[in-house]
Amino acid sequence: MQVLYNLLFYLATPFIILRLLWRGYRAPAYLHRWSERFGFISPLPKKPVILIHSVSVGEVHASLPLVRKLLNHYPDHVLLITTMTPTGSDQVKKYFGSCNRVIHSYLPYDLPDCISRFLKRSHPQLAIILETELWPNLLARCKYQNIPVILANARLSKRSARRYVYLNSLIRKMLSTLICIAAQSTADTKRFIALGADPNKISVIGNLKFEIDFPSYLENKGQQLRLRWGGIQRPVWIAASTHQKEEKQVLESFKQVQKFFPQALLVLVPRHPNRFNEVYQLCKHEGFTIQRRSQSLDCTLETNIFLGDSMGELPLFFAAADIAFLGGSLVPIGGHNPLEPAALGKGLILGPYTFNFINISKQLFKIGAAVQINDPQNLTQAVLFYLHNPDKLIRAGQKGKEFVIQNQGASEKLLTLIDFHLNKIEV
Repeated sequence: MQVLYNLLFYLATPFIILRLLWRGYRAPAYLHRWSERFGFISPLPKKPVILIHSVSVGEVHASLPLVRKLLNHYPDHVLLITTMTPTGSDQVKKYFGSCNRVIHSYLPYDLPDCISRFLKRSHPQLAIILETELWPNLLARCKYQNIPVILANARLSKRSARRYVYLNSLIRKMLSTLICIAAQSTADTKRFIALGADPNKISVIGNLKFEIDFPSYLENKGQQLRLRWGGIQRPVWIAASTHQKEEKQVLESFKQVQKFFPQALLVLVPRHPNRFNEVYQLCKHEGFTIQRRSQSLDCTLETNIFLGDSMGELPLFFAAADIAFLGGSLVPIGGHNPLEPAALGKGLILGPYTFNFINISKQLFKIGAAVQINDPQNLTQAVLFYLHNPDKLIRAGQKGKEFVIQNQGASEKLLTLIDFHLNKIEV
């Protein structure tokens, strides 16, 4: 199976390069640092290395508390953080750019020669892979070079588990290379075991995405931004991490909200930076008065929409809003992380597609911290319900914040596992 996988991957390489070029046309950062994608990384300091693979922005954010704990716990180690996307790279640089013990590289394509070259140059003492980023050659080569691999914050949805059944022999082989699976939940554990994972290697630690540690000044900065949006009394709802075909539905809903709250402000934050201009033009075409974050200008009461066309400021926008709708949930993307706005005490609205965060979403619905909608009409009703009932909005926000606090602690449990396995290596 792996031979066939390698053959198909090599045959697909020219098309992968063409795709990089195409993505680079829309997001120029994809045109840079190609050498890293083929394993040619810069020399690392002569110190023991811990490799942490976080595929993109969400995983980087989830790993932040763990990375900080590792820096404190292992002062003689270098942390090599790999991502697949430039946006993930930007986040690593944003949070650790001034730290000479944190180095970023793109993870190479999963081709035997690329992976061998990468591991020869980095030679990590331990590899930590976040969520379910399982690559056959990466895992096989780590095993060959006696590099232990931990699958951390591991999750496996019903949907993914059903797909993996068709690749059972390959999945079983990959899972056998892992020294530890730190799973998010008991349900994830059962699915991993069904695919062939050794039950003795699995520990349930919870979800790293609960380990939210916002700076103490964030809420104050949010209130300052709120004043620049037209004042504290102005109703503000945010549609965050939206996707193509989703903004149109949000705008349709917003028009109905304006009939009851004509001074309401919609903060619209597309998921992908390459779509900022496209969404700006859509808002203009629909007749809205729009202000862009990149213009650094204040909103007037005549401004209908604030376009969050910047990177890394979503928590600030959440802090400044009353209500948060999470994108990727009105279209079959599976939704995005609702824990950040929950931690900031915002009333949450999620669409019908929440399979990326199915357990978290169900719990938020159950405790009354979030409401689920199916279409733009439902979205309008949910926003109006919260705006007409500020006491219920506050209560929903409090329940969300308490839910996040009660489920923290995963990073400490994961650090204990890492410490145990690193001590075994050193002994």
